[in-house]
Amino acid sequence: MSASSPPSSRGTALVTGASSGIGKVYAQKLARRGYDLVLVARNRSRLDELAAAITTETGRTVDVMPADLSKAEDVATVAARLVDDPAITLLVNNAGSGTEGPIVGADPAKIDAMLDLNVRALTRLAVAAVNAFSARGRGTLVNIASVVALVPERFPGAYAATKAYVLALTQSLVAELDGGPVRLQAVMPGLTRTEFFDRAGLDINALPAHMLMAPEDLVEAALRGLEAGEIYTIPSLPDVSGWDELTASRMKLAPDLSHSKPAVRYGTGDMAGG
Repeated sequence: MSASSPPSSRGTALVTGASSGIGKVYAQKLARRGYDLVLVARNRSRLDELAAAITTETGRTVDVMPADLSKAEDVATVAARLVDDPAITLLVNNAGSGTEGPIVGADPAKIDAMLDLNVRALTRLAVAAVNAFSARGRGTLVNIASVVALVPERFPGAYAATKAYVLALTQSLVAELDGGPVRLQAVMPGLTRTEFFDRAGLDINALPAHMLMAPEDLVEAALRGLEAGEIYTIPSLPDVSGWDELTASRMKLAPDLSHSKPAVRYGTGDMAGG
């Protein structure tokens, strides 16, 4: 679409981790769908280059917001933008990092940095977004989780735990905000061809090619899922019934997850104290 005839605006989307990979593709595709943009990442030059290209292609207004979301003060600045800018109707909570290798022998400082970005920053921005959107009467929060949240046994280290947190946070928000004006989506990518692997010290070429999805395909599937009303989107999953069955199995446990006495199989009877 030419810059002279942009589509009607759907509000402004704030995308974190927008300078490369999944975040960059989200920015491009959201602009083509009619969103103005606020692009958040550490690399100012990459953001400026992307903003110029998107504006030239789509005619949309693109604001760049350099920020290091591993730093509390930068997170607070982005959160304030979500609260103070009534034009923002969508947050794509995408920024994240991974650590290389298993926990045994890992550098604790690297794990702490990952937690700051994947958990603390994401939560702070999610909280700001859902409160702002609730007050405005509309808005959408997209949290980028990962399929490793569902199979942490297959991925060493603490990364899978951070993505399980993202999924659990979204599930909790879905229940809390049910019936309200805020839409939610958790996107669970599988292996994706991005710079994530280089930054985590992993060799992408060592991974099976048939398991690696292009970020363009991933984001397009995620956006189509959002437009179709999906709350939980696993772009690689052939049949959504698999997710439905997993959810049903979890909820079947709910009535027995908390009782006043231990289960009979532990043989404690009515003994108190032990």
